[in-house]
Amino acid sequence: MSLSVLADENIPAVEHYLGEMASVRYFSGRHLDAAELSGVDALLVRSVTPVDRRLLADSGVRFVGTATSGFDHVDRRWLADADIAFAHAPGSNANAVVEYVLAATAVLDDFLERLLQGGRCGVVGFGHVGASLVRRLQALGIDYRVFDPWLDQAQVPRGADLDEVLSCDVVSLHCELTRDAPWPSEHLLGTAELRRMRGDSLLINASRGAVVHNTALLRHLQQGAGPTVVLDVWEGEPDINRDLLQQVALGTAHIAGYSSDGKVLATRMICSALAACLGLPEPTVDSPLEAPAELHLAGEGGAALLRRLLCGRYDILRDDALLRGALLAAGRVEARERFDDLRRDYAGRRELAATTVRGDVADEADIERVRALGCRYRRPGEPA
Repeated sequence: MSLSVLADENIPAVEHYLGEMASVRYFSGRHLDAAELSGVDALLVRSVTPVDRRLLADSGVRFVGTATSGFDHVDRRWLADADIAFAHAPGSNANAVVEYVLAATAVLDDFLERLLQGGRCGVVGFGHVGASLVRRLQALGIDYRVFDPWLDQAQVPRGADLDEVLSCDVVSLHCELTRDAPWPSEHLLGTAELRRMRGDSLLINASRGAVVHNTALLRHLQQGAGPTVVLDVWEGEPDINRDLLQQVALGTAHIAGYSSDGKVLATRMICSALAACLGLPEPTVDSPLEAPAELHLAGEGGAALLRRLLCGRYDILRDDALLRGALLAAGRVEARERFDDLRRDYAGRRELAATTVRGDVADEADIERVRALGCRYRRPGEPA
């Protein structure tokens, strides 16, 4: 008898990995009713679906998997008390988020040039995404400082206190959302912290919306104070503060972690966890994605080369315009739907880490910059 699996429609190829072990059907993101769980053994969700006692109390679900790195939408304590197994996909979105962060520095003023010419990047959180960002910064020769009070400090390279990190040219947030003492990350950055940031710096939040106190941020920006702000995540999303959207330099619809490569990796991770928890054979491991994508370059070096690479995959200016156009003239219900639509539209993006770059670049140093972003490089005439 096969396993009954109910999965979010934005989790690709579950049936590809589970094969004959499972009967798979799909539901639409936010719209999940407890009645749909009748006869379901395993529930696979993304971050838009809250999972708690109200949803699962009367079900026979034995396993919950979220195809995301974060899991603040899942009541893990209740799952443990109910003896329901749980798994997530840590690090599956790391490449996509890091590439988004670097792309944001590339399209705003001269932040990328400042980093490459001796500036410093502050990283808050040294989990999968923060560590991946640090590896890219190291490969590009960019100085950095890391604040992570949730880890043993021996594990944190170039560890610093929050004030030192907030003094950097670029500050990027990559911590889980937690309310636990002694270092709750909810509202980690409020009025006092924003005032301590340099007016000419850049703040990027691609973690969870509530890590930054959105009301405090709005007041701060309305007073004409810096830093320049990029928000991919929002408190209360998909209901976002439209006044705040109008104040930030760039706003996107929680898309930083979205890519077809990351989604397939997350699916494989939670399907493997499902099989292990329920004593099933290890799932298929080959990827259903097509061959790696390609980009063509010629002749530009340094920051210009990196900008072409990053903006060839991440058109954040377009994404910002789409969010503003979708939300600022819409009613509340329509705005929620449009926010979700923008996320779905972005899910087919290929990562730079799954990209082959072809063409002539300036010199060997530039080839190393290409590789530092995780790309493969192929010279003209070199066979695939």
